[in-house]
Parts: sequence; structure tokens; C-alpha cells
Amino acid sequence: MATRDALWAYRDRFGDAFGRTYFRRFGPGVASSVGIGTYLGEPTPAVDDASREAIGLALRSGVNHVDTAVNYRCGRAERIVGEAVRESPIDRDAVVVATKGGFLPFDGDRPDDPAAYVRDRFLAEGVVDAEALANGAHAMAPEYLEWSLDRSLDRLGFDAVDLFYVHNPETQLAARSREAVYDRLEAAFEALERRRAAGDVGAYGVATWDAFRVPEEHERYLSLAEVLARAEAAGEAVGPDDDHGFEAVQLPFNVAMADAFTRRTQRPPGGGADAEPVSTLEFAHEAGLSVVTSASIGQGELAEPGAIPADVDATLSGETPAQRALNFARSAPGVTASLVGASDADHVRENVAAGTFDPLGASAFDAVFE
Repeated sequence: MATRDALWAYRDRFGDAFGRTYFRRFGPGVASSVGIGTYLGEPTPAVDDASREAIGLALRSGVNHVDTAVNYRCGRAERIVGEAVRESPIDRDAVVVATKGGFLPFDGDRPDDPAAYVRDRFLAEGVVDAEALANGAHAMAPEYLEWSLDRSLDRLGFDAVDLFYVHNPETQLAARSREAVYDRLEAAFEALERRRAAGDVGAYGVATWDAFRVPEEHERYLSLAEVLARAEAAGEAVGPDDDHGFEAVQLPFNVAMADAFTRRTQRPPGGGADAEPVSTLEFAHEAGLSVVTSASIGQGELAEPGAIPADVDATLSGETPAQRALNFARSAPGVTASLVGASDADHVRENVAAGTFDPLGASAFDAVFE
């Protein structure tokens, strides 16, 4: 697991090569505000090799935040992350490794009949109950998430992960009420609190797609205040004090999907239904939560010339559209790190070089939306 001293030593080693605020407070120390994601790519040996090389290059170049999930690339992504970190000259305790559990993973490749695979591998073997499923492939029952965490640790080859996200909890809204989803999140957080106490997890959070950027009336909306309250309750139920390990939120954010900044959908805790709503980024900042952005360059779409509106593009720093898009995401007030996937060495170098440019200041970022 990452340690304070090792994270700061990594910053001291690489920090002079980057712009201001490139390394930001995260976990027990600091970590790079550019992170490498592992979502995209076919589940093939060729992509395995390219991804392993890309992660290794990123670690040697000043990126020490690696994000994955139990289901990415049919379970191959975690294995490659573990191999890349272990083979790197960078010590494991200088790297923040985050993974996720929620979606039922395949085992190395896509089965011909996914429904039969779920039935035989998960339901028949008692890994998860049918009642816990949403959309046939998502669960966040405590026993399932613990199974998922164990699976992740095994594939990664690590004793612990620094951050474990409950993956897209809003998926459960397809099968049950919002209140029931909050109840299930609280039960999941209690299980993660126990695993945190055991040293298997450094911290936990939720990785979302829709939940924190859609309007309150939307069918996939979740209240971050309520999610945080459930984590606080879980901490009280499990721990000897009022401490809890809910420390991070992951959500999509980029120049074409800026809802987490522009939409005021979250009501501050304790304010009741009449409280003036704030943006998710503002809420998270005030609550002391780290925000990690996914889709930071729109899964490659914003790397194309002309994809960023010209008036916005002119305000951003970077030599390429991808760098400017990444620096837009890193510039948003309250953002701790922005993820970008890469399995090509040139793309890794391009993404790392984005960090050599200073991000926009808060007032300049605000001006983009005026």
C-alpha cells in the first residue's frame, strides 16, 4: 500500500519536471494529478503487452496513480496492472492503485453466452444471489463486494489496494428504490470499513457515471450528501470512533461533459430539502473528498483537432488537443486527479507532458463558462 513517505519521495524525484500543482494531496500523501486508466482495449495478449509497457512507462515518467476495475478487459486489466507495478523500478508504496467492484467480471475473455456464464459462475456457486442483481450483471451486496475485493487482490498480486470504489451504484436503481440503494450502500460500506480495519483497503469511495451529474429528478440520480451520511454511519457502526474511510468520488468530467461543475444538483448536508444546491465538485471540495475524473479526454474523442470549442481551446495550455483537454479536466476546482487511458507509448508521453503545463486558475476556469 502507498505510504506517506514514499509518495512524497516520488514527488520530490519527479516534481521539478512538472507545472504547479501537478502533485496534489491524495490518500496518505500526494500523487500525480494525471492518472493512467485501464478501461479500454480488447482482452487480448497484444493489448496486455502494450498496456503493461504503457503503465511501466507512466510510472517511470511521473504518473503514480493507476486506476482499474475487476471487470475491465474481462479481468485482464488488474493482472496487467499488478505485473507492471511489480516489474517497475518504482516501489509499490510510491504508487496509488485504485480498483472497483460491482459489475460481475468475466475471466480472461468474453463467454459465448454471458447470461449462462453468470448463472453458472456466480449464481450456481453462491457468489451472489439473484435478488442482489441489477441488469443481470451488477451487485453490491457486502458478501459479493468482499469476494470481488479478494478477486482483485489475487489478480493484482497485492496485499492491499489504496482505494476501492463501489462501481456505478446507480445501476442498482434499475431494480430497487433510491432508499433501498442507500441502505445497500451503507451495508457495503460497513463491509469495506471492516476490510479497511484489516489493512486490505486504504480508503474507499464510489465510482459513478450518471449519479452525481444528472438532475435530482433523474432516475439515476444519487445524493452525495446521503451517500456520505451512510459512510459516516458505517464508520460509527464498525469503528471504535467516528472515523470512516470514504475519501473519494470518481465521475466523468471533460470539456464536453462538465455537468459536475455546471449543474447544481447536490444539496449540502444538514440543509434539508430547501437548502440551495451546489455542484458536485463544490460539494466534494467542501466535504474534503478527493475527486477523480474519468473520460477526461472523452475516451479519445477530444484528442481530435477541432473537438474542443475554439473559444475554450484558446484558454487552455498544452501543445496538442489531448493535452489541452486533459488540462481542462485537471483545472476544475476540486479535482484531485484526471484519468486517461493509454496503451501506446507515444500517447503516454503526450499525456505526461500535459502535466508540464500549468492548469487554469479558479477564476480563469470560471470564466470559461461565463
